[in-house]
Amino acid sequence: MNKLEESAATSSFEIAESAEITTAKSSSLRSEVEKALDRYFSQIDNEPVSNLHQMVMKEVEEPLLQAVMKFTGNNQSKASIMLGLNRGTLRSKLKHYGML
Repeated sequence: MNKLEESAATSSFEIAESAEITTAKSSSLRSEVEKALDRYFSQIDNEPVSNLHQMVMKEVEEPLLQAVMKFTGNNQSKASIMLGLNRGTLRSKLKHYGML
């Protein structure tokens, strides 16, 4: 098992954990990321890749922050607790993405 698989296995996050979502619609965040990466790798046609981690984090982090801020009514204290981030760190990330 490679490091990506180990990391994903230890931190599997089921989107469909909620009882309101039917099994037919359930998928995991992990499986969606795997599909997106498979598509990406099939499209790069053996071109050299660099900064993949940074690219993936930006693609995931910004919409995560947007969703949490919307859910908390832009309450940074609640959002920082929900995300497990220090409030100052959250503010820095919000500024970075032009959300503050």
